[in-house]
Parts: sequence; C-alpha cells; structure tokens
Amino acid sequence: MNDGPRPTTATPEAEPDVATELAELDELERRLYSLGYGMTQISFAGETSDPPASAPGRAEALATLDEMAHGLLCSEETGRLLERLSSKATELDATHAAEVRVLSRDRRREANVPAKEAAALTRLTSEAEDVWRRAKRADDWASFEPYLDRLVEMRGRLAGYVDDSRDPYDVLLDEYEPGSSRELYDAFFEQTKACVVPLLADVRHAGQVSRACVEGTFDAERQLELGRDVVEAEGLDMDGLTIAETEHPFSDCTSSRHTFIATHVYPDDIMSNVFSMLHEGGHVLYMAGVDPAYDYTCLRDGTSSGMHEAQSRFFENVVGRSEAFTPVLLGLLRRRFPERFADVSPTELWLAANRVEPSLVRTEADELTYPLHIIVRYEIEELLFSGEAKAADVPGLWADRMGSYLGVEVPNDSLGALQDTHWSCGDFGYFPTYALGGAYGAQLLDAMVGSGVDFEGALAAGDLAPIRGWLRENVWRFGRSKDPAQIISDACGAPFDASHYTRYLQRRFTRVYGL
Repeated sequence: MNDGPRPTTATPEAEPDVATELAELDELERRLYSLGYGMTQISFAGETSDPPASAPGRAEALATLDEMAHGLLCSEETGRLLERLSSKATELDATHAAEVRVLSRDRRREANVPAKEAAALTRLTSEAEDVWRRAKRADDWASFEPYLDRLVEMRGRLAGYVDDSRDPYDVLLDEYEPGSSRELYDAFFEQTKACVVPLLADVRHAGQVSRACVEGTFDAERQLELGRDVVEAEGLDMDGLTIAETEHPFSDCTSSRHTFIATHVYPDDIMSNVFSMLHEGGHVLYMAGVDPAYDYTCLRDGTSSGMHEAQSRFFENVVGRSEAFTPVLLGLLRRRFPERFADVSPTELWLAANRVEPSLVRTEADELTYPLHIIVRYEIEELLFSGEAKAADVPGLWADRMGSYLGVEVPNDSLGALQDTHWSCGDFGYFPTYALGGAYGAQLLDAMVGSGVDFEGALAAGDLAPIRGWLRENVWRFGRSKDPAQIISDACGAPFDASHYTRYLQRRFTRVYGL
C-alpha cells in the first residue's frame, strides 16, 4: 500500500568551521579599517588644508562613511559572527580572541544607536567644528552656543541608547576610559586638589622664576623646523609622519607606519610649539609602537584616552621639562635660533620651562596648574548633562571657576570657553582623561625606574631608546588588546594609585622653587 511520499527531515545547515569564520572576521576588519582610513584622511585635510567652503561636502562625506561603518559593525550578520567566535574563544589565537572581545564591546556601544542618529551626530559635529573655528577667531560665543546645546542633547540621547540604566555622563566617561565614572574622577580630583592647592600657595610665596630667556618674537618657519627636530630627537619615524599646521594641535594615525601631527605656531611663544610637538609626538610614539600585527584591525590604536594622554604628557612633561633633558633641548634651540640661545644656560631654560603661573589657556598651562583647568571643564560638563546649566550659562560658569580655582580673570570667550575644540567634536567626557593621563604617567615612571631603567642617564645622553623600549614592551605594543586597568596593573605590579602623581608633583616643584 502506497501511503505517498514519506516526510523528509531537513538537515540543519552545518555551522562554519573556525577557519572560515576567522576569514570572515579578517574581511570585516579590513572593510572597517578602510572606512576609518577614509574618515581619518578627510578629517585631517579638513583641519589643516581644506578651504572654508569645503565644510558642507566634507560633512556629507564623513556622515556617509560613518553610516556605512556603523551599519557594517552593527549588522545582524556581524553580531552572529561575533557571538559564534566568542563561544569558541579557546580555539582562537590571542590576536583574534582580542579582536572579538574588543569588536564585541564596540558593537555593544553602537548597536542600539540607530544608524541615522549616528550619521546625524557626524554631520552635526562636522558643522559645529567649522562654526567653532570661526567663532574662536571672532570671539563670538553666540554663534557657537546653539550648537553646544544641540550636541549635549544629542550625546545624552545617544548615551541612553547605549545604556539607559546609567546616567548619560557616566556612559560618556566610560566610553573614553573603560571602567571610569564620576565616582572615580571625583575621588581622583579631590586627591589632586589636596596636593595642588597648597603646593600652588607655597610656590606663589616662594618668588617667581624667570622666563626671560624664551621671551620675544621667533620666526614661524624656523619654529616649524625646530618642531621637526624635536620629534626626531624624541624618536619618531620621520618617513611615516605627516606634519601640518592647524588651529588646535592634534595627532592621528592610519597604521603603525602612517602617523599625523598638526601643530600651531605662535611667533611670540617659542616654547608652545616645542612642548606641543613633544606632546603630540608622545601620542604618535604610542600609535606607532602598537604591534604591527594589529594594523588594519580594531586593536591598532591606544587602549583608552587616558592611556594615550599618559604617553603624550609623559614626553611633554616628565621628559621634556626634566632637568636632565634640558641641555639636549637647548642644543636644538641653539641649532635653529643661535642668536637667541647661545648665551642661555641649561638652568635658565629649565626654570623657564617649569615656571608656575596660573593662566587662561589650558594647552599653555604649566604642569602644576593644568589639572585645575580640567576640573573647570569637568564640572561644567556635569552641569550641562544634569540639566542644571545650558550653553548660555557656560561663559559665566567658566569665568567664575577660573577666577576661583586659578585666580585669573577671563577677558573674552576666545581665551575662555571657546579655546578648545573638544565640545565642537561632541567629545564630552574626554577632558578628565587629560588629568588621569598625567597620573598614569607618574605611576609608569616609578615602575620604569624601579625595573632598572637609567631614566636620568637616558635623558642626559639624549638617547631616549631605553625609555621608549620600556614603554613599548609594557604599554604600547598591546594596543587595545589590554584595557587600561590591566596595563597599569601588569606594568606597575599594582592597581592605579594617584599618590604616585601627587609625589611626582611635590618632587618636581619643590626642586624648581627651592621649597
């Protein structure tokens, strides 16, 4: 008896093997890298060489590329691939395992943000950056004010997509420094203030050191040549470096072999460019020091903003303003400006470089008062995101805090709330990492010296290779494969401890001012 065809049981589709899935991951990484490469190049040109009329077209291109990258990372297909590979973590090599972990975290931060919203933020920040540049030149806070309110609202709304169970500002702080929060920064800033405020009072009573040896007018072209000399002495690969001019100095990279520095020269302040180049050079050394095996992957950059700032401020301050390195720096100054520095002594230059003088501009601030500038911005950001302040209140809040914390009067908004580009970029939560980076750097210094590196000897010889070597081995090479807390713990043998920073500040400025 024929009862008709027997029902068939569908054979489940075989799951791809690990090798096939890793090939998919590699292709995903290459595509994400290529989109990021395009955005980096376009952004660099926009900051350094593009004409003002190019802003709308650049904004559209960046928004489209960002939307493509967002869609690729946050697609269901990518989610399934990362889930499958996460479940097979023990079968992966160390590099691919780190890629899966970091990409999964990046995806979690973005997956709930609608692609159109992410693209809208990119458009808004591109427009806001252009408005900010013109507003700063014209001392015109009113033109930037509506953009700041829109950026705060949009960044707060997007933070809710990432994690609606947390305060939006905490979400943003964690974005730039994984594991951080207002609780961490509040405690850190209280410890820092407890050191800086009384030390600053002692310095003010000690009598001011002179900076006459670096005052005057200095040719801009020769300053740019000096800047190249400085980063070459610092140890940068000049064959892979592009240097350009911009309003606000910054650095970036597309790989360990292709890096960028944009600087700004002031004819009446030669040391501004010197220390700016040392600072951005520290960022570049970090990016170029990442394991080349991580090129074209999500691991190729620094692990966090704070760790990045640790490297930049380490070379700007711990190295660049050290007594032992000053003769080397003086030699570079004499090479480009022999008529101005032939009779300057290393001690004169060292004292001038470490002069403590509360000032208006963060990027020109001395090392001791610098964290107070960060606290001003941090507290204003808290007020903006809590709804206790609007953009219209910012100039007044800025003036009040600068007067209270640093004892300076703010004459205009170009030297006040318009001085930094970060808010126009939507980078709320980034400023605190500048101060945290200084503290990381002090702890890394103690670990480096404790491991046997002749730090002072390397500085005096002008050969920073031992210093770079230790940092490459303990920090740089890991890229994003290790989180900042793990890097500090592994490199220093203990968790983050801000007392290294406060002791460092006490040592340096007690010595400079003979306290």
